Amino acid sequence: MSSENEPNPEPRPAAPPEQLALIRETVRTAKVPRAKPRTWRGAALARERPVARVVVNKGVLHLDQFFDYAVPEELDEAAQPGVRVRVRFGAGNRNVRDGRREGGGLIDGFLVERRSDSDYSGPLAALAAVVSPEPVLSPELLGLARAVADRYAGSLADVLQLAVPPRNARAEGRPSPEPLEAPAPPEPGTWGRYPQGPAFLQALASGGAPRAVWTALPGPHWPQELASAVRAALASGRGALVVVPDGRTAARVDAALTEALGAGRHALLTAEAGPEKRYRQWLAVRRGAVRAVVGTRAAMFAPVRDLGLVVIWEDGDSSHSEPHAPLPHAREVLLLRAAHDRCGFLLGSTSCTVEAAQLVESGWAAPLTADREQVRLAAPVVRTVGDVDLARDEAARAARLPSLAWQAAREGLKSGPVLVQVPRRGYVPRLACERCRTPARCAHCSGPLEAPDEKALHCGWCGRDATGRRCAECGHAGLRAQVVGARRTAEELGRSFPAVPVRTSGRDHVLDTVDARPALVVSTPGAEPVAEGGYAAALLLDGWAMLGRPDLRAGEEALRRWIDAASLVRGQGEGGTVVVVAEPTLRPVQALVRWDPVGHAVRELAERAELGFPPVSRMAAVSGQADTLEAFLATVQLPAEAEVLGPVAVRDARRPRGPGDAPPGEQGQRALIRVPPGSGAALAAALKTAQAARLARGGDPVRIRVDPPEIG
Repeated sequence: MSSENEPNPEPRPAAPPEQLALIRETVRTAKVPRAKPRTWRGAALARERPVARVVVNKGVLHLDQFFDYAVPEELDEAAQPGVRVRVRFGAGNRNVRDGRREGGGLIDGFLVERRSDSDYSGPLAALAAVVSPEPVLSPELLGLARAVADRYAGSLADVLQLAVPPRNARAEGRPSPEPLEAPAPPEPGTWGRYPQGPAFLQALASGGAPRAVWTALPGPHWPQELASAVRAALASGRGALVVVPDGRTAARVDAALTEALGAGRHALLTAEAGPEKRYRQWLAVRRGAVRAVVGTRAAMFAPVRDLGLVVIWEDGDSSHSEPHAPLPHAREVLLLRAAHDRCGFLLGSTSCTVEAAQLVESGWAAPLTADREQVRLAAPVVRTVGDVDLARDEAARAARLPSLAWQAAREGLKSGPVLVQVPRRGYVPRLACERCRTPARCAHCSGPLEAPDEKALHCGWCGRDATGRRCAECGHAGLRAQVVGARRTAEELGRSFPAVPVRTSGRDHVLDTVDARPALVVSTPGAEPVAEGGYAAALLLDGWAMLGRPDLRAGEEALRRWIDAASLVRGQGEGGTVVVVAEPTLRPVQALVRWDPVGHAVRELAERAELGFPPVSRMAAVSGQADTLEAFLATVQLPAEAEVLGPVAVRDARRPRGPGDAPPGEQGQRALIRVPPGSGAALAAALKTAQAARLARGGDPVRIRVDPPEIG
C-alpha cells in the first residue's frame, strides 16, 4: 500500500526543550565524514609568483606533463618548490566560477616551480592544500627522475613514486641530527692487493671522480673495502651512495661502515627498517645530516648532497631490476647520476657482467683487478665432473653425488662446513643437446629452442621453425631437459652422511650465517649463508641446468652464481676445494676453473657484438594480446634502423600481470625491437609516443620494457 492511501497519523506532541538540546549535542559530537579541502572560491591569490607548476600523481603517459595551479594567498608561504601538495584534477572547463576552475577529484602531487604567469590561457584551479612544508623533491632529484623516465619510456610520476618514499608525519616532525665533521682519509689496507687500489682511494679523498669496474677477490674483505671507498669520498667533504642487491648484503656493508666511520655517519635504507624509520633516515639524508647511504634497490634515488661516489655491488643480480613502472635498473640509474653529478663511480663484484666489460672496453671506466698471484692465493681449487666422468662413475648412477664430489665433501667435513649449491626451484627446464648438453639455440637469432606440449620445435624469440636441427657442437639430434631440486638433494645427502647435520637455505627460509662446525649446507643460488671462517669445500651440482636456461645471459648468470658460492670457500692455501658438476669444456666452466670472470665477459661481449644483442645494441620488449600488439607495431614510428624480432607467443606465470599483459588463462605475444648504439633514446621516445597516443584514444595498452634483463 502506498503512503498516499494510508490514513493520516495522529499528531505527535512536541519534544521538550531538554530533549532537543540532547539531540543537538549528539549530532555535534557524532563522527561525520571529513570535509574536503576548500575550493578557495573568492580567495585572493599570492601577490608574487601566483602560479604553481605541479607534477600530479597520475602515472599515465598521455598526462606526463606539468600542470599549472593558482596559489591562494593563505598558502603562499607554505607552497614552496619541492613540497607535497593536494590538487583537484579532471574537472575540465565545465565548472568555472569567477575565473577559477572548480571541481574534479583530489590527487597528490609535487610542487616543482613557482611562476609569475602560466603558459595555459584558460582558467586555473587553485591548490587545494599543502600536505607538508617539508621540501622533499629537489631540482637534482627532479632532473634525475626526468632522465630515468625518458630512458625507460615511462612517466615522471611513476619514477617519483619510486624516488620519494611515502610521507610519515611522525618521522617528519622529528629533527635530524647535526652533521658530523668529515673523517680522515682511510689507509689502503686490503686495497693494497690491487695495483690501482690505493690510487683509487687517493683520487676519491682528493676530490676527484675516478670511475672503475672492480673485480673483487674472493673472501670476506670486500665489505671493508667498500667502506674504505666510502670513507675516502667523505674525507673530501662529499657524499657517497652504495646500492646492494638484498638486505643480507646491506647488513654486512652496514656493519663495515659502522666500524670504519663510527655511528651516525651513514644511513641504512632497506625495507626491513619499516616505513617510519626508513623515512626518518631518508629525511636525514635529504637534510644533509647524513652524507653516506647504503641500501637496496630503492636507494638508487637517495638524495645525497654533494654526491662524490656512487657504488653498485653485484650489478648482475636480478634484484637490481625494479619490477614497477617504468622498470629501471639500478646500474643504469647510477650511471646517469655519475654523469649528471660528475662524481666517482664504482661497479664491484666478484664476477663480471657483460655491461661492466663494455664500460671498460669503451674507456668510460678503468679496470680495478688484482694480479694473477693474488687471485691464486685467494681463490679455492676448482675441479670439474663432466659427462664422461659421470658415465664411468658407478656411484654417480646410484646416488646424488659423483665420487669426486663425495670425496671432497668427506674431506671438507673434517675441518668445517661444506656448501652444496643446487639449481633454484623455478628454473624452467628447456632443451639442450642430449649428448653434450649444449643449449639448443636458433641458427637465425641465437634464441632458445623450445617445443611446448611436444609440438614442432621452434625459436622462442623469432618464432622460426627449427625442425631437423642438430647440435652445433657435436652434431647430435637428440634433446634433453631434467632438473633435481634442493629438497631431494638434502634427503639424499642425509642418507650419504648420516652423522652430519644437514641445513637448507632457500626461498622459504634463508640462513644468514652458519658456524664453523662440520655440517652440510644445501642452498639454492643466491641464498648461500656466510660461514664463520669460510667453507671447507663447495659442491656445485647440476651445472648444466643453469647453463641450459633459455636466456642470452645463461652462461654469464651461471658463472656469477658459481663464483658467488665459491667466494665463500677458503683459499687454496687453507685447503679450500670447489667441485662443479658440469661439462669441463664449456666456456663458463673453464672461466670458473681459471677464476677469470673478466675474460669470460670480454668474450661474451665480442659475441654479442657479432649478433647485435645488448649491451652492444639497445633493445625493448613489447608484449600484449595478439591483436593489440599487432596494432601497436603498425602505428609506432620506429627509427629507420630498428629491427623487429617476432612476435612470438609467450606466457610467463612467474611474473605478476601488468598493464598490457594478456588476461589470465590467455597466451599473449611479445616482440623484440633492437636498434644500434646511439638510437636508444629515439627508440624509447617512439615507444612512449605510441603508447601515449593509444591510451589517449582509450585503447588497450601494451607492456613495454626497455633493456629487458631477460630476453629468453
